[in-house]
Amino acid sequence: MNPIARYTHWLHTKWPAGKPEVLPVVDADGGTNVPGLYVVGDLSGVPLLKLSVNAGVGVIRKIKEELPGGGEDGVLDVAIVGGGTSGFAAAREAEALGLSYCVFEASEPFSTIVNFPRGKPIYKYPTGLELEGGLAFHDKSDVKEGLLEDLREQTVDRGLHWAVGKVDHVEKKGGRFELVLPERARPPEGQHLNGLSWITQTQRVKAKKVVVAIGRSGNYRKLGVPGEEIDGRVFNRLFDPRDTTGKRVLIVGGGDSAMEAAIACTKAGADVTLSYRKPEFNRPKPENREMLLALARNPEASARVESPSDVRMAGVHVEDQREEGKPCEGCLQLEMGSNIEEIREGEVDLKKADGQTRTLKNDTVYAMIGREAPLAFFRKSGVDILGEKNAKWWVTLVASLLFFTWMYHWTKGEPLFNIEALKLPAWLLPEPKWFWDAVQGLQNAVGAYFSDLSNLGGTIALSASGRGFYYTLAYCVVVVIFGVRRVRRRKTPYVKLQTITLAVIQIVPLFLLPEILLPWAGHNGWFESGWLGSLADTFFPRADYGHGREYWRAYGFILAWPLMAWNWFTAEPLFGWLILGALQTFVAIPAMIYFWGKGSYCGWICSCGALAETLGDTQRHKMPHGPFWNRMNMIGQAILLFAIILLALRVVGWVLPEGNFAGNAFRWLSSSAPVISWAWGVDLLWAGILGVAMYFHFSGRVWCRFACPLAALMHVYARFSKFRILADKKKCISCNVCTSVCHQGIDVMSFANKGEPMADPQCVRCSACVQMCPTGVLSFGTIDRATGEPAGVDPAWLASSPVNIAEGEVTVNGRKIR
Repeated sequence: MNPIARYTHWLHTKWPAGKPEVLPVVDADGGTNVPGLYVVGDLSGVPLLKLSVNAGVGVIRKIKEELPGGGEDGVLDVAIVGGGTSGFAAAREAEALGLSYCVFEASEPFSTIVNFPRGKPIYKYPTGLELEGGLAFHDKSDVKEGLLEDLREQTVDRGLHWAVGKVDHVEKKGGRFELVLPERARPPEGQHLNGLSWITQTQRVKAKKVVVAIGRSGNYRKLGVPGEEIDGRVFNRLFDPRDTTGKRVLIVGGGDSAMEAAIACTKAGADVTLSYRKPEFNRPKPENREMLLALARNPEASARVESPSDVRMAGVHVEDQREEGKPCEGCLQLEMGSNIEEIREGEVDLKKADGQTRTLKNDTVYAMIGREAPLAFFRKSGVDILGEKNAKWWVTLVASLLFFTWMYHWTKGEPLFNIEALKLPAWLLPEPKWFWDAVQGLQNAVGAYFSDLSNLGGTIALSASGRGFYYTLAYCVVVVIFGVRRVRRRKTPYVKLQTITLAVIQIVPLFLLPEILLPWAGHNGWFESGWLGSLADTFFPRADYGHGREYWRAYGFILAWPLMAWNWFTAEPLFGWLILGALQTFVAIPAMIYFWGKGSYCGWICSCGALAETLGDTQRHKMPHGPFWNRMNMIGQAILLFAIILLALRVVGWVLPEGNFAGNAFRWLSSSAPVISWAWGVDLLWAGILGVAMYFHFSGRVWCRFACPLAALMHVYARFSKFRILADKKKCISCNVCTSVCHQGIDVMSFANKGEPMADPQCVRCSACVQMCPTGVLSFGTIDRATGEPAGVDPAWLASSPVNIAEGEVTVNGRKIR
C-alpha cells in the first residue's frame, strides 16, 4: 500500500461505511409529500413495537383534528393499509374517536410477527415509554406466541373492521384518495364488515385520509446466483427449526434473522454453515452474536450466553467438527467473508475469504438477506423515496445552483469566476448604495443622522451600502429563525445551548463586530492613538475604501486559518494575525479537539456549522453514505495541501525581492486564476455555491465534510482525541436511525451495536444520532486513550438523549456511567 493509500485508510476509509435503508421520506408526525397520506410503523424508520403503537394512535388523533365533522356515504374517513401493530393501533383509536375506517391486510393480521421464529424473544423498548390509545403489552408478550395472543385479543377479537385485500397503490383525485386493489377486498372468514359491505364491491375504495402501516414486508432479496431457481432448494423463511434436524443447512446472511435461524437450526440438530459476505458482523443484536459465537465454539453451549470473552466475530476460527461424508448434528460452522457462487442438487459452491471455492454437501439453503421495502407502492402513490433523484430533484438542484451562483457573484460584484466573458449584466447586479445615497440626500434630520459617520446610523448606512452586509445579515436571520425551529424540534439541553451559542457567535463577532461596532468605534476616534490605535494598526490596517480600515478581518477572531485564509494571504505580513492565527490553528483548536472532539469547533463555533445545524437540521438524512463517499472525504485534504502550498509561496514571496516567482505564483493561484484559484475555486465555488446550494439535496454539511481545509486539518487532530460517542450495546436494536441522520456520513450503528466507542474523526457533535436514538444507546463522552475504555460522559446539564434524560442515567455496555 502506497503512502497516500495508507494515509487515506488511517484517516477516512478504515471506518465502517454502511448505508441507511432506502425508505419513503416521512416527517416526524408521519406525514409525506402527499398531503393526507401518512406512514407509520417500521417504514417511518424505527422498528419498535411501542413506537409503532404510539405512531398509529398519534396519526389518527391528528387526522381527527384535520377532518371536518360529518361522514360521507361511500367514503371512509381513514383507510389503513396494513394490519400490523401500528395499523391495528390506529384502527382502535379510529373506532374510539368515531371515525369510519377499515384496515386492509394482504394476508393475515400481524403477519410479520407470525413469521418470527418459534419462541423468539420480544424486546419492548423504550422501557419507560407509556403506550397511547389503550393497547397494552402484558407479561406474556415477552415471546412471539404470547405477543400474538395478546395483540389479537385486543384488536381482531374485539371486532375491529378489517378486510383481506392487497392495495396496489393509492391515487388522489379531487381531494379524495382512491385505494386501487387488483382484486376486490373480502371480509375475514366467518366475519362481516358491519355497515361497510360496499368496500367489498369495488376495486377502488375511497377515503378522506390514508394511513400506510405495511411495514418493510416487501419482496425478499435474491442471491442472484445460478441454481437459485431450483424448486425446493432455497427458502427465505424458517418456519420450524425441527424440519432441519439431521440435514446439511446453509444459511446466508449476517443480520438478526440469519443468526437466529442458525442458532435455532443448530440447537435442533442440523449441520449448519453460516455464510456472510463481510469479515465481521456489524448489524445484529449483541445477544445474538454472543449466542452464535458460543455455539460455534461449543455445540453443547447454552443458547443464552450472558458474558462471552469475545463478542466480536472478526477472525473467529472454529474447528470443523464434521466427519467425512456425514452431517454433524448440532454443529455450526462460520464462513466469514464468503459468497455463495452456485447452487446445485445436493451441493453448493462457496467462495471463501481466501479466494478458494469450496463445495459443500447441502440439503437446504436459507437466504436470510432481508427484504426490499415495498417501494413500488410508494412510487405509484407519488410518495418521495429517500435518495431517489427524480425530475423534480434535478430541476430544483439546477435552480439552486443557478440562484446561489448569482447570489455569490452579486455579493462579490465581479465577473463570474473572474472570467470577463461571463460578466453579468448590470440589471442582475443591483447596487444597494443608491438607497442610502437617497436617504443621506434628504434635507432633514434623517438625512443628517445617516450622513454623520460618528452616529450609529451613519456607520450602518456606509456598511449597508456594500453587498456583503446583506449576505451576512441574511445569514444571521436564517440562523436565528431555523435555530428556534431546531430547539423546538429537538427538546434537549444540549441542542438548546448549542443553538444559542452558534447564534450568538454568528450575530456578535461575525456580524455586529465587523459591520457595525468596530467601524462605529473607528469613526468616533477610538483607534486614532494609544493602545487601541496600536491594536487597530495590528489587526485592521488602514484602507482607502469602506470605513477606512479593514474591519472585515475581524472574522479571523472566530474563523481560523485556513478557513479564513486572507489574514495570512496578505501583500505584507500582518504579524498580529500570523501569531493569533497560529495560536488558534495549532494550539487552541487541537487542545479543544483532544478533550471534546472536532465538533467543539465545527458544531459550536464555526459559522458554517451554525447554518448547517439550523437551516440544514431537517436535511441531515440526505447526506450520502458508503465507501465511495468516504474516499471523497479526501477532497478536503487536497484543498488543505493547496492552502499549505499557497502559504509557502506567500512566505517565500515576502522574503524575496518584489516581483519574485513565488510572489507572482501566489497572486495567480490565490486570486487571479479563473475558477481554480483559492478565491474563486475554494472560497466562492466550494464554500459558497456548492456548499450552500446543495443543502436541500445533499444535506447542509457538503462543504464541512468534503472540502473545508480547516476541517481536513481537524480530522488529523481528531485521530488523537479522547472524545467518543459511547454506546450501550445491550440497548441497541440495529434500527440504523443513528446512521441515517448523520450528516457527516458516519456509519454510527456499526459502532453502536458492538458497544464500541465511535472514533470516526468526521463527527461534529451535532447530537442528532444521540437525540434520535429510540432506546438511549448513545451518549457523548471520553475514553482513556491508554486502555480505550470509557472514562466519562457529558454532564447532566448538557444531556443530549431524551431517553437517558427520562431514565435519569447513562449506561455504557451495562455499566452505569452517570
